[in-house]
Parts: sequence; structure tokens; C-alpha cells
Amino acid sequence: MELSPRQLVAELDKYIVGQAEAKRSIAVAIRNRQRRLRLDPEMQDEVKPKNLLMIGPTGVGKTEIARRLAKIIQAPFIKVEATKYTEVGYVGRDVESMVRDLVEQAIRIVRDEMRQEVEEEAREKAIDRIAKALVPGKKKKAEIKKDNSNAGGFVLPDMEAFMRQMRGEVESEKEEVTQEIASNRRHIRQQIREGVLDKHEVTIQMEEKKLQLNSLNPAMEQMMDMQESLNALKPKKMINRTVTVKEALKLLTIDEADKLVNEEDIHQKGLNLAEKNGIIFIDELDKIASSGSQSGEVSRQGVQRDILPIVEGSQIQTKYGIIKSDHILFVGSGAFHVAKPSDLIPELQGRFPIRVNLQDLKQEDFVRILTEPKNALLIQYQALLATEEVTVNFTPEAVDKMAYYAETLNRNTDNIGARRLHTIIETVLEELLFEAADTPMVIDITEKYVDDKLADKVDNRDLSHYIL
Repeated sequence: MELSPRQLVAELDKYIVGQAEAKRSIAVAIRNRQRRLRLDPEMQDEVKPKNLLMIGPTGVGKTEIARRLAKIIQAPFIKVEATKYTEVGYVGRDVESMVRDLVEQAIRIVRDEMRQEVEEEAREKAIDRIAKALVPGKKKKAEIKKDNSNAGGFVLPDMEAFMRQMRGEVESEKEEVTQEIASNRRHIRQQIREGVLDKHEVTIQMEEKKLQLNSLNPAMEQMMDMQESLNALKPKKMINRTVTVKEALKLLTIDEADKLVNEEDIHQKGLNLAEKNGIIFIDELDKIASSGSQSGEVSRQGVQRDILPIVEGSQIQTKYGIIKSDHILFVGSGAFHVAKPSDLIPELQGRFPIRVNLQDLKQEDFVRILTEPKNALLIQYQALLATEEVTVNFTPEAVDKMAYYAETLNRNTDNIGARRLHTIIETVLEELLFEAADTPMVIDITEKYVDDKLADKVDNRDLSHYIL
């Protein structure tokens, strides 16, 4: 999806209040990537993405701006914390794993797109499998054939099937389909399409999925990748699952779609998508900055130096192939209350040429956050309570009061930005959320109602520290 910077900012405005400078900067960075793809191949290699460094307190929208933008342009996006990584040689995740995680995300996006392309065909195949499970055919008896090569000797015709069983595979038995069975299956297929049998239970055969484990050890990650490659060579083990027809249709459609798509195409397109459109959001960069007077400086600088070649552009080996990080967009983020951006090593500072300062949220910002976005908090809570036949209306004065308390608490205690609103609303609606399941009602949340729930706790310093 190609959108102009103005259109991208307009899309972000639907979900995020304020921070116009940050929105404009990241929208321009995204548009420049699209412009680069229109250049001739030689010039494309020369144009590098201009990485951003977002500076601002927690809860002002740094992560949400990048995450929401990635969703709008359908780009692979991951968020990582710089503090989770350790210098090469120490126990912990190596920084290259962030690129491998991005590739995994890109592979998922491509796989979902390719599944959608073959969904109609896969759905029909899934319906056939369910119909066969609901109306099984008559099993044919195995015949014992005489071995003409050995006089008087006999061979077991199902020896190959026996070996498949020994390897853990389930043999697909031959069946005899009579005219009556075929007619019943046609009828069942039609009922499945119409949703008549959605709640009916059926036993289906599915490939056993191996549980994926995440490891902090790079060597362990490589061993797991090798084990996964070896498992791919082994026969697939099938298991029986009893689920509703609706759930079976969903599971088997995915299963059949995976058989129709080409895995190699998925891997190549996924690597290409990650290289050209990938976005890596590195949070807490300020936590690995060091002014030189703090302990652990060597380790922090070591992580910075490990991040440097990836941000600069290098080749990283993944289980799907090699990926170049030259054109991945990196967005750094941090509060930088104690450390300053200049405390990062100079080489890393130079890799984030665009710096954006995000502003603290004021009372008027909180009012807008509560009411304006498509996914505004008040709209979410109204929708949740509506499921219990409870209608909640918030007066403008009540919204102003909640915004006032949010700003007051952020000023007097720790400033956690818009996240304070979650605590405020939960406290205001706590009793209503508890009682809603028992009695349908219509209730107006007024300024007095908000004061009754919050005034004492906000005025009491001890309570506001631990409850709000």
C-alpha cells in the first residue's frame, strides 16, 4: 500500500493523539523507502534508510506510532528491548536474533497472504475431508498375494504400511465408496457449506505440531534450527482430534492451503519483504548508554558495538537464507532522563540521523485520547459493558475530570503518560464492571461519580503511589 506522507499522518491521527513531529518524520522515512524502489537498481543500493531516534517519556506514543504505521503499510514489524541483549561471549541473546525475529514475522505475513490466494480451493478440499470423516467408506480387506518369484512362498502385501506404522505414520486405508455413501457425502458437503453442521463434532486427522521453544542462547538457537531441519526429513506423525465441524473446517483449510503453497516461494518472498519493508523498533536505547561514570560501561558499550554493524548494514544468516540489513528501517527509542543521546557511542549516534522529541501529555491531550481515536478507551469500555446489556454514558465533565486526575498523578508521582488512563478508568468503573453481569442497566458517569471514586485516592499521597 503506497500512501503519501500526508495520508500516512492522517491514518495515524485516527489512532494516536498529538506528536505531529514524530508522525511526520516517520511518514517521510517510510515514503523515502517507496521512492527508493522506483530508482534504477544501481542507485537503489546507494540510498540508505534514514533511521530515527525517538526521545520522550514513557506512554507518549513512541512504540504505538511505529507499530500502527507498520500495520497500515502491512510491513513486518518487531519491537525489541536493547537491555535484553548481551555482548558476544556472554549468556543471553545476541543482537542478530532481532533480524531473525523480523524474518519470522515476514514469513508469517507472506504465508498468510499465500494461504488467502488458495483459500477457496483449500476450503473445498477441507470440506471433502470432513465429509469423508462423517461418512466413512467401507474398508477394503487386504489381499495376500502369492509371490511368483519364490515357489510356494507368500509375501505380506502391507509390509510397507507396517513400516510406516513403525515410523509413527498413520496409513491412509483404501476404502470402497458405494453409490449410497457418495450420495450421503454430497448431502453432507452441502450442509457443511451452509453451516448446518457447525456445532456437530467430528474426528479428524491432523499433523502433529512440534512446540516451538525460544532460547536465549545463540548456540541453542542454531541447534534448534538444525533439529527442525532434521525433523522435516522424518515422516509426518498424524494424530486424531475431535472438534466441531466449524473448527475442523478452519483447521483443515489451513492444512490444505499449506499443501498448495510453495514453501520455497514463501521463504524467498519473506526474506525480500523483510529486507525492503522491515521495521525494527529498538526500545530502551538510553539504558545501554553510558556517561563513563557508571558501572557496567564495558558491557553496555559492547552491546552498542554489536548493534552497530546490523544498523549500518550487514549479512545475517537465518534458517531461511541470508538477509541483508542495509535497507531495514531501525527506529530507536528511549526516555533519556538520566543518559543523553550523546552518551551513545559516536558511531551509533551517526546511524540514527533523525531525532524526534515527543512531548509530555497534558490534560487536553488526555481528553482527546479518551474520546477521539477509533479505538478510544471509553469506546472500548462501553463496548465491553454493552455485551452485558449495560449502557454507559460519560458526560463531558466526567471526561475532563478523569483527564485532570491523570495529569495530576503524572505530575505528582511517576510520569507514565497515557498508561495512567487505564488505571484511572479501571478505578472509576471497578464496581460497575463487577456488578454488570447481574443486572442490565443504563448509567451516566458524571463528574461527581468520578470525584467519589478518585478524589480521596488522589489527595492521599500514599494511596496514589500504590493504587493509581
